[in-house]
Amino acid sequence: MLSCVHWLQPLLALLSSSLVSCGHSCPPSCLCPDHHTVDCTGQGLTRLPDSIPLDIRRLLLSDNWIPWIPSDFLVLYSDLVYLDLRNNSLSRVEPGTLSTSSRLVFLDLGSNNLTEIPSGTFRDSRSLIKLRLGNNPYLSMVSMDAFLGLTSLRELELDRNALSGLDVEVLSQLPSLRVLRLEGNPWVCNCNFAKLFLWLLENQHKLPTGMEGMECSLPVDGRQLPLSMLSEDSFRECRGILTLTDYLIVIFSGICVSVAAIMASFFLACTLTCIQRWSKFTNKDDVDE
Repeated sequence: MLSCVHWLQPLLALLSSSLVSCGHSCPPSCLCPDHHTVDCTGQGLTRLPDSIPLDIRRLLLSDNWIPWIPSDFLVLYSDLVYLDLRNNSLSRVEPGTLSTSSRLVFLDLGSNNLTEIPSGTFRDSRSLIKLRLGNNPYLSMVSMDAFLGLTSLRELELDRNALSGLDVEVLSQLPSLRVLRLEGNPWVCNCNFAKLFLWLLENQHKLPTGMEGMECSLPVDGRQLPLSMLSEDSFRECRGILTLTDYLIVIFSGICVSVAAIMASFFLACTLTCIQRWSKFTNKDDVDE
């Protein structure tokens, strides 16, 4: 009887180990140092790996050739808090892809081929604290509502991209922002850049190196100027210049005023016509009497 027990113990241990390993299967060519981490760094992957455990919290996919992320990728991975996609071949992240990542805290999309950050890209990613988007050499456009909803974001990296301008509204939607990196972009010193420059002057404490290392080119001859050499007076000629948004507001206001004036004139004409007809009708009754 004792010999049977001694024989069953190793078998039960082996069976238990097999069940645990099956419940936490590791994708091929990846490492899983613990039950909540999958490390596929530098494995030459051309797509997202299969058989990723559903309870994963840290997913490392840097230094591969992954060109895209399925829009429903994060639906099943509700516990994911750390996602590293640095140095891949991503050219676009579809809006809504990250909308289900309610617990995501760290996201690295640096050193890819992103060309723009459209509106709604990070919608509902309210837990995101650090976002890396630097070293995307083709990234030239950040939509005004690209970061809308990132109420917890503290660190944003947009350095070494192809940004020639950036709407200040993009940054005003980040109430918790503490660190911002913008150096290494081909900024253009025009009136569209003026508002961003004033914001940078007021928020230099959020820039790791201040204004040092940041330059902008003159629109006339392309000459590079360090931002540290500029001041608010450098853009004084832009104070009376309307932006495209200002022009649209003026045009829309003018249309509204014109429509209101036409409607008022029409109402007044109708009122006068009615009064005249009523007067004629009243006078006719008096004559008859």
